[in-house]
Amino acid sequence: MTLSEMAVAVLNTADGREKAALSRTYAAQWREARANGTPLEIGNAKPPLRPARPEKPELLDPRDVPHRKPGTEEGRIALLHAVAHIELNAIDLHWDIIPRFAHIKLPLGYYDDWVKSADEESKHFNLMCDCLEELGSHYGALPAHAGMWCAAEDTVDDLMGRLAVVPMVLEARGLDVTPGMINIFKQAKNKSAVAALEVIYAEEVHHVSYGSKWFNFLCGRHDLDPTGVFHDLVRKYFHSALKPPFNEEKRAEAGIPPDFYWPLAEQRKK
Repeated sequence: MTLSEMAVAVLNTADGREKAALSRTYAAQWREARANGTPLEIGNAKPPLRPARPEKPELLDPRDVPHRKPGTEEGRIALLHAVAHIELNAIDLHWDIIPRFAHIKLPLGYYDDWVKSADEESKHFNLMCDCLEELGSHYGALPAHAGMWCAAEDTVDDLMGRLAVVPMVLEARGLDVTPGMINIFKQAKNKSAVAALEVIYAEEVHHVSYGSKWFNFLCGRHDLDPTGVFHDLVRKYFHSALKPPFNEEKRAEAGIPPDFYWPLAEQRKK
């Protein structure tokens, strides 16, 4: 199989645990081939506009998803469920970026980064499912957000737009909010959830950094100003406000300086 065919196979797998398992298997095959000096062909394969999904959870408009207080066990289960749903979407987003833009000539390092990201997101999904099951729940037990794939559909033919919105806005937002989630589970003395979220927090920095790296690479290839292009693309494709407070330390670690995001947040307030 080519890497693009592997990606499409993951996208077309509906069950979350099966999707994660296939993702991890293909990532290992890619790494092994690279280590042996015989990289798999990137190839061409047509990804679906929307990935396969399990029957549950029910997908709702973001405004219709019930809000539960994190100070209760019910609220903490809902929080873990929401993170599991984000991670499932992230598996698909990181595989989709490979066949969707296979017509653009890119270094092998580009594919290394997104395969690694997809593999880590698969691990994160499994960690969240384990935490839910430890609390007597499971992924699919609650309704979830239907809007997460919109960024992929909006940027279906714009790689720079995809990089700007998915890793550099959506995943960067995860860097802002995850420390607060970790504190919620520390207060609840849920060691498993704390450990899982700390793994996610550490590894998500890399995913944001890959977005920044390849966004800047493409800007350099086309002699474009990265800051201005980022602002234009976020205004074009991202349909809600960039909400402070921002985790400036982790965003800087991921290669996103304050002049990328603060002007957008300030403009949205006017």
